[in-house]
Amino acid sequence: MNVDELVRDALRDQAEGQPPAAPGFAERVLAVRRRRRSRRIASVAAAAAAVIAVAVAVPGLDSGERDARPSGGIEQTAITPRPDQSPPRDIIAAGRVALAAYYTTRTVEQSADRAVSERTYWLLDPGTKKYAKDDRWSYVAIAPGLRTAAVLERNLPVPRIGLLDLESGQVKRWIPVDRPVAGVEFSPDGRKLIATSYSENPDRRVKIEGSEDWDAPFTESDRTGFHVIDVASGSSSWAGVKVGGDANDPTAFLNSRQDFAFTHDGRLVWSGMPTDPGEKFYDLSGKEVPAPAVERYRDWFVDAGVSPDGRLVAGQFAGRKWKTSSYVLDGRTGEKREVRGQQLLAWADGNSLVAWDIGPDGNEYHQRLVLVTLGRAKTVPLSGFRSPKDNTEGRWEPVFAVR
Repeated sequence: MNVDELVRDALRDQAEGQPPAAPGFAERVLAVRRRRRSRRIASVAAAAAAVIAVAVAVPGLDSGERDARPSGGIEQTAITPRPDQSPPRDIIAAGRVALAAYYTTRTVEQSADRAVSERTYWLLDPGTKKYAKDDRWSYVAIAPGLRTAAVLERNLPVPRIGLLDLESGQVKRWIPVDRPVAGVEFSPDGRKLIATSYSENPDRRVKIEGSEDWDAPFTESDRTGFHVIDVASGSSSWAGVKVGGDANDPTAFLNSRQDFAFTHDGRLVWSGMPTDPGEKFYDLSGKEVPAPAVERYRDWFVDAGVSPDGRLVAGQFAGRKWKTSSYVLDGRTGEKREVRGQQLLAWADGNSLVAWDIGPDGNEYHQRLVLVTLGRAKTVPLSGFRSPKDNTEGRWEPVFAVR
């Protein structure tokens, strides 16, 4: 089935399957699942239910330069799909977000009992709208607008953060930090950075008795706190965050990489944890605070998180109505609804999400990017299928940013 046939079929299915919305009908909930491979199966979350039918417009694959949008007074999400590309070569986008970068991982042995899980990135050039390999960086975050990236050099943790111009490939400015960092993310408005500080490389791997593989160490966390950095001036403040009481306290143990991030509105900081309550929230000085109302149903392993309008929250894997489906929760009540998609990754708009999903072979690790929409049973492919084999260039991980 070619792209035109796929779109016609999707639109026909939507027109037949969705009755007109009654005036005042406003409950929207959606569900998305997320699964990860490295010995943990994580559920993921997804997106919001819609009052108004959503029509998906697919541009021609030959250009990818513009989104064809249908006429009419209905809400619509324009996409730029590459269902024949994996890993992608040309820009993939859906609604408000684009695939801003992707990376692969490999294990680099450093000694008989120590190794590092190392990332290699392909970054979107905003001029050519193509992805180009850049192996200088151990960690990359993309700012809204797809023009600037925050980059960390190899040999984590590092004492400075680079601001990389994505079109020229040049670092325009370095921001020094007084405590070394190994993770960095932009605030929702792109004006601030949060950089997680560590005393050891969180991507190190060790040999665990009884296992033939390299594994993340399970020890007391090496995370020490976070810097909040003003991007324009480079000024920053650091907050130390104590992980747990002592070695007998289960909250003293985190995943080896457990980075901080900004909340949906950028006013607070949060981090996941593998034990109850699952997440903790802090003000910008590092003081622990109660979970904001819109964040209380968030799962740290669900990338999609809170919807753009703050009404919905991506939840865990469902798998009831379909073999691969996910929950989306109402941010006020926690009410759940299922949506297609194995693993929800990013909100395309208030009604649609980008997700990983499987193909007809049923292999849960043979996945492609798809667009899933509230109230619709069908998905729209955005990429080709990635390889199920870990630590290969065919097993790529997406990095999304608001465009």
